[in-house]
Amino acid sequence: MATPRPRPGILDIAPYVGGESKIAGINRIIKLSSNESAIGPSPKAIAAHQAAAPDMFRYPDGDSKLLREAIGRHHGLDPARIVCGAGSDELLHLLVTCYAMPGDEVLYNKHGFAIYPIAAMTAGAVPVAAPEVNYTASVDTLLERVSSRTRLVMLANPNNPTGTYLSRAELQRLHAGMPKDALLVIDSAYAEFVSRADYTAGEDLVDAHDNVIMTRTFSKLYGLAGLRVGWAYGPPAIVDVLNRTRPPFNVNLPAQAAAVAALDDVGHTQKARDHNARWLPWLAAELTKLGLPPVPSVANFVLVPLGSPQRAKAAQDFLRTRGILVRQMGGYHLPDFLRVSVGLQDELEAFIAAMGDFLKQAR
Repeated sequence: MATPRPRPGILDIAPYVGGESKIAGINRIIKLSSNESAIGPSPKAIAAHQAAAPDMFRYPDGDSKLLREAIGRHHGLDPARIVCGAGSDELLHLLVTCYAMPGDEVLYNKHGFAIYPIAAMTAGAVPVAAPEVNYTASVDTLLERVSSRTRLVMLANPNNPTGTYLSRAELQRLHAGMPKDALLVIDSAYAEFVSRADYTAGEDLVDAHDNVIMTRTFSKLYGLAGLRVGWAYGPPAIVDVLNRTRPPFNVNLPAQAAAVAALDDVGHTQKARDHNARWLPWLAAELTKLGLPPVPSVANFVLVPLGSPQRAKAAQDFLRTRGILVRQMGGYHLPDFLRVSVGLQDELEAFIAAMGDFLKQAR
């Protein structure tokens, strides 16, 4: 019998696999596998979500007007040039779907966010990965791989899973070397954690050019990963394309309310930044003492070298016996590494103690 068959190439896609959340038989899990907020969402965001619950039988504002206005106020951006999505993932997928034809190329750095090649293959486009230098995206290798078929260049800045970043000057150099008919997508999911003077989330490049768009999320600093709220800021023509193609009610009603409240609670977001600013260097220093110096990170996680895929897998399995979840990075072509999120103080102390025990038994 004939059966429906997907478009050629769809079954070649390896499904995205997120960080683990549970371990059978263990009640208290220390989850350091998904780069989530260490301190959780703002109490004001929780209250706003709960207050919206009685209206869940109503459709949400399909234009996310109040949320776009709140984002605009907070970041000093034109709300008309903002589009909201069910996480920035949805917007990244839409951008590739809208701007890449089958056979076109989507360029990204080798250890870039796994959604980029998935989105490319979903659209029938060809994902092209440029080598990195010192676990950092390289403008030179990216530009070397630009071709007449390049339609999008996608860059996470800071990058997940390495935690490294490109400066404003390097982003400008990347854009200057790109074809004018290709779209530069700056994925700034971890922008709120960066305090470097030479860093930009990308809004200045968006304002200066017609082929640059920036995506952001409420999943990280704001602690709303479970609600799936993201947004993009771009040229009017590109925002118009996204609004024509996104689902009409893509950000649900309680999520919009919670995101507005999260933006307004600047005290809570500062607390989250301060926590990360204190414990990220502590985590890196303690790992270095154990002989496992991580890749220097400006985000809310570190990439830890274990020397071999087997040793990384053994460490991950050992940590699971202690109720600690981290993530091996084989899916990002980094099977020798574990990615570890910045958690609460007691969680990080438990992780370091467990890693010390693992290294002793592995000798």
